[in-house]
Amino acid sequence: MEANETICFCKHVTLADIDAALAEAKTFGDLESAFEDVQKITSCSTGCGKCHDRILDVIALKLYK
Repeated sequence: MEANETICFCKHVTLADIDAALAEAKTFGDLESAFEDVQKITSCSTGCGKCHDRILDVIALKLYK
């Protein structure tokens, strides 16, 4: 995946935006809390919701690699 790849089209959130949000949040108890932090920072998955699973996949790859 490219850093400028759009993950959430409603809110125009890219992979780089998610990376930055994860770096800003720094600590998470689990995948869902990491998602909530990313969502608060980027507003991703607050439009149509179609990107929810893709965002979870991206976060999981970043957290558990």
